[in-house]
Amino acid sequence: MTDFATALTAFRRVTAQPIALAELQARLAGLQARMLREGVKAVWLDASSSLTYYTGLRLDLSERIHGALVPSSGPLIYVSPQFEVPKLRAMLRVDGNVAAWEEHEDPYALIAAELAAMDAPGAGLALDPATPFAFASALMMRVAGPIISAQAMIEAQRQCKSAAEIALIQTAMDASFSVQKAVHAGLRVGISTTEVTDFILAAHVALGLKPLFAAAQFGEATAYPHGVPDTQHLQQGDMVLVDMGGTLHGYASDITRTYVYGTPSLRQRQLWELERQAQSAAFAAAQIGVTCGAVDDAARSVLTAAGFGPGYRVPGLPHRTGHGLGLDIHEAPYIVAGNNTALTEGMCFSIEPMLCVYGECGVRLEDIVYMTQSGPRWFVPPAERLDDPFGNPTT
Repeated sequence: MTDFATALTAFRRVTAQPIALAELQARLAGLQARMLREGVKAVWLDASSSLTYYTGLRLDLSERIHGALVPSSGPLIYVSPQFEVPKLRAMLRVDGNVAAWEEHEDPYALIAAELAAMDAPGAGLALDPATPFAFASALMMRVAGPIISAQAMIEAQRQCKSAAEIALIQTAMDASFSVQKAVHAGLRVGISTTEVTDFILAAHVALGLKPLFAAAQFGEATAYPHGVPDTQHLQQGDMVLVDMGGTLHGYASDITRTYVYGTPSLRQRQLWELERQAQSAAFAAAQIGVTCGAVDDAARSVLTAAGFGPGYRVPGLPHRTGHGLGLDIHEAPYIVAGNNTALTEGMCFSIEPMLCVYGECGVRLEDIVYMTQSGPRWFVPPAERLDDPFGNPTT
């Protein structure tokens, strides 16, 4: 056993290259090409992860609208409160014009006027799906021409990661994997879930990542996907579930491990092994051209055959098998029944078909894969044995 304070001193900051300007420009060119094909004059990018994806600019959402207009042809137009313009200009990576509004002015009328004055093909405005309703409804009242969602256009690009994005996620995943191993090594009888989560957050900072979230559940609390509100203290024989994530240059990690502190019971072994089989079945099913829904079906069928479920019934798997990962910790593609999106090269998503037995315990093994032409690849080794959840893979 290594205490958490000692473990923290062993961590060193990781490094990785941020997304290059040339890639940001290529993303914008791809979006503009899609807009031209669909006859859309401009896309509004709010203060969201999509703004970051296309421009490298990170803005905090507030009550003041702040973002960028992407015309189907020509330079960007950043829209900003006037008092934020000096800071905005210092942050810009992709060049563009700036349209500013004073506090007493109508920013939505400003956006409508900028759109009307654009010398760009197409009609109307497509809205970033992360645009708050208050902003979207105000734009709908002022903009001439159709207003539609830009979700399909944006997701088509974002859900297929480039080599640079995969490299960033790989570095972030490796870092969180090392924290998972340190948690496992530092557990002791009586330790609280709060002590564990505090260590997880501090460890990600020590590694140079921005902490995203930390969750620890012991005993019966492991049965509930998002835990329980009270703190638990570890006892011999408890099931332990630890979930965590951090970001590196905006790109997220996400990894869960479940194991037993002490000697597992026969029941715990059976549940854990069934979870491993469900995860493995989903991994095997995840091939190029296969639908996201079919991957969910593969995991769920393992649990159903063992008498759990069916469907979302508990004891069983009460939620989807996985979610996409990138600049958002939950994004397309979603590995859920009925999703007919076909897997393509570059997609990154979790495989986490959690087995929940309310009142007893739960097991979630969550790992992220990315799709290659020859099939899925794990970012970090999955757990293969309950007694050695961080051992080397056998295949």
